[in-house]
Amino acid sequence: MRSQSRITFYLLLTPLVLWLGLLIIIPHIDMLLISLRERISFGVYETSLAQYEKALTEPLYLRTFWRTAVMSVLATALTLLIAFPVAYYIAKMAKGRLQQVLFLLCLIPFYVSELVRTFGWMILLRETGLVSNLLQWVGLADRPVELLYTDATMMVGLVYTSMLFMVVPLVTTLESLDDSVIEAGYDLGGSGLSVLREIIIPHAMPGIVSGCIVVFMLSLGNYLTPTMLGGKDSLWFTEMIYNQFIVRSNWELGAAFGFMLLVLSSVIVWGMLWLTGRTLKETMG
Repeated sequence: MRSQSRITFYLLLTPLVLWLGLLIIIPHIDMLLISLRERISFGVYETSLAQYEKALTEPLYLRTFWRTAVMSVLATALTLLIAFPVAYYIAKMAKGRLQQVLFLLCLIPFYVSELVRTFGWMILLRETGLVSNLLQWVGLADRPVELLYTDATMMVGLVYTSMLFMVVPLVTTLESLDDSVIEAGYDLGGSGLSVLREIIIPHAMPGIVSGCIVVFMLSLGNYLTPTMLGGKDSLWFTEMIYNQFIVRSNWELGAAFGFMLLVLSSVIVWGMLWLTGRTLKETMG
């Protein structure tokens, strides 16, 4: 009986091990090894830190690296600020069918691919788009306005793309908050701000942290939205990785860029967990 249970356990564990090993662990190890080599001549390599030295000393690479990190953090913060009141309304104020409809409205944009959604923003924000025509119609502009290819437009796209991944964990967490606890806070003389600070936010912290981690990782690794909405001057690190791998066939430098991005995301995620005093198990559980 014990041997059968052990075999069953191994069979259930095998798909997870294969998925982690073949798609995550082995590719990352290979990427690290590629980043640690330098091409001497055609087909001849030697182990070196030259790629990392180049990445850390070239001003354009460094500027793009830190710009991507800062913009991803900003996109995460904006997504949280927008998603929190939406999630609170869905979880605590909307009832019955309205709650279901509102949650469904959050899901509907994800029925189509990210490419289609990004093209939608491009159609709305181009010179002949709806927003430009509306600005002219109300008299705020006297000629067509090009709203594409700016940092603000790129930020709109990043927030829009990630919104669902912030709303869902927040709704799930806030639904478990008993309404009587909130009412008790008001009965004891608390204001709306103090109840939010002392009761709602601490209770929602697991959802906040898990949502921020997911949104940050999605923003940091996003390629399509910065490229299409930010234009050729978007300076996004994933675009530089793509260029090194695909355009220039410089796999060594591209692998170094990819590993730097992996380290950056890991440091920021663990730093977020440390600042909030939570463990990864508590956050994802």
